This record gives sequence, structure tokens and C-alpha cells, in this order.
Amino acid sequence: MNNRITAGPRSAWSLATALPLLTLWGCNSHDMSSMQPELNINYPAAYVVNAEGNSLSVIDLSSQQVKETISFGETSGGHGSMNTADMVMWPHHIYLSPDGSKLGIGVPGMDLSAGHAGGTSGMKGRVLVVDPKTGATSVNQQTPVMNHNAVFSPDGSEIWTSQMDEAGKILVYNASTMALKNTITVGMEPAEVTMSSNGQYAFVANGMSNTVSVIRVSDKSVMKTIPVGDDPVGAWPGADGRMYVDNEKGQSISVIDVNTLAVVETVKLGFTPGYAAYHPIRNELWVSQAGTGTKVAIFERMNGAWMKMGEVQTGLDAHAITFTKDGATAYVTNQGAATVSVVDVAKRTKIKDIAVGKKPNGIVLKY
Repeated sequence: MNNRITAGPRSAWSLATALPLLTLWGCNSHDMSSMQPELNINYPAAYVVNAEGNSLSVIDLSSQQVKETISFGETSGGHGSMNTADMVMWPHHIYLSPDGSKLGIGVPGMDLSAGHAGGTSGMKGRVLVVDPKTGATSVNQQTPVMNHNAVFSPDGSEIWTSQMDEAGKILVYNASTMALKNTITVGMEPAEVTMSSNGQYAFVANGMSNTVSVIRVSDKSVMKTIPVGDDPVGAWPGADGRMYVDNEKGQSISVIDVNTLAVVETVKLGFTPGYAAYHPIRNELWVSQAGTGTKVAIFERMNGAWMKMGEVQTGLDAHAITFTKDGATAYVTNQGAATVSVVDVAKRTKIKDIAVGKKPNGIVLKY
């Protein structure tokens, strides 16, 4: 298979240039590969995946401080107590189940901060399921090919994950038993799998095919394959009935209407996007600047189109963006800075940076 990771738009950010691991003073670290007391995370929290740190940082949303660090038992290049058959390395994106009882994490097994593309032939992936209250890992399931994320179906009964090779596939597991239910053929090197806000479709960004596959969740049929920009990574759902596709090499956002399953707008960026997040209350589109970027660009609707109207200084290699449920605060992971930026949405200013683990990428909030 063709290994495209070194040709990615962010190839400058390799393991050799990663920042030193920050020491997290005042928080506890729990290695879930061995017997540890269970946690009691009973407060509103942000769960941050630290790819190179191989851990989850748990941020108390009230104090905006890291309260716990949940280790997956093996740091990249290190030697831990975990059996090599169950080894977790380079976890990536994270999702919360609809009932809030589980966290799903995709583990590609390699550093994707240098570009979201497939790895070498024979690489395996992994799906983790973690209890957000206790921090315990209940599922550590290997996949045949490296993956990008692990997302729950709208009813919570299934876990969907991609297989990032040229013979692109989506695997659908029973969320309770982890029995494989379906294998769905999509485009080449699929990355993120996301669900539309109405729960009807799964959207798959096919990085090497420059397309998005639309799968009907109910019967697992591929409804349509939509051409988008160059090297799409994820189709991020908006509450406005749109999916916002970040095209890394194309340096653009393709906007897909969920009702018509067609691209209705292409937003030219002039920079490599890391993530796109729609703010439902303010009707804004926030796009992080990946690689050497240290900002999040903010777009507003002007004359029927998305126009850049502001930006926020965050941190190096800004990545995932999420908003609190009241829409007042944004949290942005910065892969190159080992921080999470806390942003005042109305003022478009950074409140603070929170030190987390190495190369933080995925983030999800739980109340």
C-alpha cells in the first residue's frame, strides 16, 4: 500500500520535533493497564485525548483545571506493563455515547498530526471504550487495519470505525458485545466517520478518493458518493442541517446539505484546516489552522456565503474545537503546544491555556 503520511501537509510535525511532555502538577495519573482504584468523575468535564502522551486528560469545566490523567499504559516508544497484544499507541479522536455512559476512542497506532492519511501495509487499529465516570477501559478491540475514530450510532447500539487503507471499509460493531455486524465498502483511505445531526446518515471522508460516502444508518446502504476537495478528513455535523468537510490539501471547506446530499458551497481558506465546528447559537463556522498555524478563523454568513470575519489566537497546530452547551465557551486542542485553549466566544478572545499531555487532538464534553 502507498504510505502517504510523509507527504501530508503537516509533515513538519514529526515525532522527532514533538514538544516535551508537560508535567501535570496537582492532578492524579491512573494507569488503566494495571489494577487501580476507580475514579469518581462526577463533575462536568472535558475529556482530551493526548496522542503521544497516550492518555486522557480530564478537565473540570468549573475550575478549568486538569483533575485526572487516565493513562492507557504505554507511551510511544516506551515500555510499560501492558501485554503487547493489547498495546495502545497514538489514540486519536473521542466520542461520547448518546446516553453519556461510554467514551469511544479510535487508536490508529501512528502519529496523524503530520497529515490524516493511511499508514504502512499491515498496520492494525484499535477501538477503546472507556467509562467516563470511573476511567476504566472496558473494551480494547483490535481492528484489521489502522483506523481514525470510533463513533457511536445515534441510538448507541453500534460503534462505527474506518479502515484507512486503499480498499477502504467501515466496520460496524455491536456496542455491547463488540461482535462485527457489518463491513461497508467506501472510498480509498477513509478517515473520520461522523453522524448527521438528524441521525439518519453516517458520513465518511475518503482522503485518497477526494469524496465523502453517505451511508444510511438504518440499513447500512451507501446512498451516495459526493466529490469534495483534495484530501478530506472529516464531515463535521452542524445543527443547521449541513456537514462541514475539511479538505486538508485543498485548504477549503465543502458544505454538504444533508437533505439533498449535495455540496452547496465551497469555502476557500488559504490555510490547512484542522477541524471545522458550527456554532448553532451564533450561526458561525470556526475552523482551526493546522500545522504551523496558531489560530482559529471565524466565519459569518454574509450575502448568502461564509465570510471570514475574525480569528482567535489559540496555540500551535490548533486542532479540535468544541463548544459548551450554552455556547459561551470554546475549547480548542493544540497538538503542537500540548495545551487546550479556553476561548470566550462572544469576545473572541482566549481566556487561558490549560497544559495537558503531548499532542492533544480529540476532545469531548460531558455534563
